[in-house]
Amino acid sequence: MTELKTDRFYIGGQWVVPQGGETLDVINPATEEIFASVAMGTTADVDAAVAAAKAAFPAFSRTTKAERLELLAAIRSAYQARYDEMAQAISEEMGAPISLSDRAQAAVGIGHLDGVVKALESFEFEHKNAVGDMILHEPIGVCGFITPWNWPINQIALKVIPALAAGCTMVLKPSELTPMSALLYAEILADAGVPAGVFNLVNGDGPTVGAAISSHPDVAMISFTGSTRAGVEISKAAAATVKRVTLELGGKSPNILLDDCDLDAAVKRGVRHCFQNTGQSCNAPTRMLVPASQYETAMEIAKEAAEATTVGLPSLPGSHIGPLVSQMQYDRVQSLIQIGIEDGARVVAGGLGRPEGFNRGYFCRPTVFGDVTNDMRIAQEEVFGPVLVMIAYQDDADAVRIANDTPYGLAAYIQTGDESRGLAMARDIRAGMVHLNGSDISYGSPFGGYKLSGNGREGGVYGIEDFCEIKAISV
Repeated sequence: MTELKTDRFYIGGQWVVPQGGETLDVINPATEEIFASVAMGTTADVDAAVAAAKAAFPAFSRTTKAERLELLAAIRSAYQARYDEMAQAISEEMGAPISLSDRAQAAVGIGHLDGVVKALESFEFEHKNAVGDMILHEPIGVCGFITPWNWPINQIALKVIPALAAGCTMVLKPSELTPMSALLYAEILADAGVPAGVFNLVNGDGPTVGAAISSHPDVAMISFTGSTRAGVEISKAAAATVKRVTLELGGKSPNILLDDCDLDAAVKRGVRHCFQNTGQSCNAPTRMLVPASQYETAMEIAKEAAEATTVGLPSLPGSHIGPLVSQMQYDRVQSLIQIGIEDGARVVAGGLGRPEGFNRGYFCRPTVFGDVTNDMRIAQEEVFGPVLVMIAYQDDADAVRIANDTPYGLAAYIQTGDESRGLAMARDIRAGMVHLNGSDISYGSPFGGYKLSGNGREGGVYGIEDFCEIKAISV
């Protein structure tokens, strides 16, 4: 991979020297070794980036749909040319196994772009409504993006691409844990010919750079992905300037196994999905709801599946899981496993500590808890690690009650041999996305949740609409 400009920010179409002098080490989570050091931004850096985006907005907001489609095509080509570098960067900075990074973590940068392009091709920025008034969708202005570390390019692409499609300019603060993929993405946008000032990047932490973007009077909109706690703070910071705020936050998604499903296949699929990306996905199916009559059998299947899950180095190809992203994340997961044990849950598989054969790196044992009730902390709090809780239910109504008994509402999963039964239950679930029998939401469909899982929707036409103001003109 080419050497990235870790000591620079991308502002106004140039790689500029930061106005502060602080740096932050980037840690390889598999080795606990420093492999890079990045500059950390200040309020002055944010001011410069916002000024560049503000200056670029008048011209870029007037570009045509055809011009934006041409730009997105150029971004796709530039991204594809550096695809292998992107997969490698994500694997090294956040510990995703290289096979997962290649087929999923890096792949979403293409998939989401294609979904937005398809939506943009048929998107009507101007139309007459049923009563004859002209309705315009206009770009909202300068947008501030604050993105997480767990799917770094996924969340950058879900913000940058639809914002470009709408005609907005932007300032991005990626997670300080995963800055390398974001720096590479900035290079890709520059290679693609994104006009100067349209996209700007400032690395830094949340209390400094994130807060400065959230409260900046010249930023019209904030789009944030991360923890619910941080989302609340960003909303407060944005309130004084009455910004639009869209949030994609946490989840504690139920996976309901109905009594007519293939139990063996459904349990194994659910365990694998929960553990994917080392459990560091906001929509992971972390609560498995099983009919009481099948509960003991399901736990035995889950134990077998968890013990068959291998943990390995991110640099090696294969279907294993890698480390957690940081020492802080490792400590949090260990703490919640300990709380589960103290609250009386049964450790069906895994438990505290590192897997056998690992004495360094933020590796965690794939863990399954049984005898869990939905009021336990491990059933209510987002663990964000390879930890599955199994909960027994009595009938379909009880399953829906337990599924909805959470402060979150991002996703839900239903396994059944009767699609009509599954669809009927899906309508009763209070979540933004419901997946039947291992299916997934397509690129271009809306991604987002209810309740404390956030507001707004990302992807496709819904993502473009979030970056638009609505104007009515009467003639």
